[in-house]
Amino acid sequence: MFFNLKKSIISHLQNLPGWRTDRKIVVFESDDWGSIRMPSREVFDKLKSDGFRVDNDPFMKYDNLAGEDDLSGLFEVLTSVKDSNGRPAIFTANTIVANPDFARIEESGFLKYFYEPFTETLSRIPTHRNSFNLWKEGMASGVFHPQFHGREHLNVDRWMKALQAGDPAIRRAFGHRMISISSEPNEMRFGYMEALDHFSPEEKQIKASLVEDGLRLFKQIFGFDSRSFIACCYVWDDGIEKTLQTGGVNYIQGVAQQLIPAYDENRHYFKKSLHYIGQANSFNQIYLTRNAYFEPALLGSGTDHIGYCLKRISIAFRMKKPAIIATHRLNYIGSIHKENRDHNLILLKKLLNEIVRRWPEVEFMTSDELGGLISKEQNSRVKLF
Repeated sequence: MFFNLKKSIISHLQNLPGWRTDRKIVVFESDDWGSIRMPSREVFDKLKSDGFRVDNDPFMKYDNLAGEDDLSGLFEVLTSVKDSNGRPAIFTANTIVANPDFARIEESGFLKYFYEPFTETLSRIPTHRNSFNLWKEGMASGVFHPQFHGREHLNVDRWMKALQAGDPAIRRAFGHRMISISSEPNEMRFGYMEALDHFSPEEKQIKASLVEDGLRLFKQIFGFDSRSFIACCYVWDDGIEKTLQTGGVNYIQGVAQQLIPAYDENRHYFKKSLHYIGQANSFNQIYLTRNAYFEPALLGSGTDHIGYCLKRISIAFRMKKPAIIATHRLNYIGSIHKENRDHNLILLKKLLNEIVRRWPEVEFMTSDELGGLISKEQNSRVKLF
């Protein structure tokens, strides 16, 4: 009871500052689309039999590139539920646009890094060859809206150093065409997944150019600029924000707490910065902070996932805030464990139906649409004064 009360208090406090609205707006932000993780059920079983506890890490257990069955199942659910304007539920699909080109890296003797667009990664997998066409169908039908999550979901500098040093776990993962065998902490707090973390001024410069290149590749793949961005593992600094602004990004997704890389002679650590919905940074970009969660694959079977999410939405609306719901890709992937996708799609449909039942005036939006609305209202208020 106390734990639930504590969560409720924190949720209310998070929703105190910032932009307000009487409208019932719901945004689903879904991270990791395009990025590799566990290649197949066969690799999962092999690693588990070799003693790696991949079954204890939800990302290792469930997450993979979205196949055709995954996408068609998700789009069917999203299309089936409409808001007060007759618009279907829509995912802001935060997309990683590239993955390591393992063959070329290996050919270089691990001396050079190479990447490939995620569309090329998809094309080599028999069950995924039509996946990007389904992405396009989802975009055209208004249920799937890609935005920029990063070039790779990978700290390239540190990963390459580990490969060059012959790190046994990383080399083993590489042999399976994986980044790592676990997302648990090591030298890297997030198992090499924190793409924009850096340990020196030189590495910091590289991160900015990586983001610039990723934005270019995003436009090349999708034909439009991404107006919003979310950093891998919520790790970034103001130098990245400047690069994003130059690249046309106006809205920064995230959670309430940003992790800013910092270091001195003896250690690397993170400074923390708090954000709220509608807050503007020095580049006039607007922060969009998540205040609700639908993560059944992450939180496990002991949670009332629908009730938990609805409670968060209710608090947001009571505080006159949009509900920005985090829901990672791994919840909807079934190529490793089919029951994961099937069960969570049932839960998602129940959640969506309950949202429109409780709040019939609800409006589904994408992250950049919400950012545009906030920006427009804030600019109009400035003009009044």
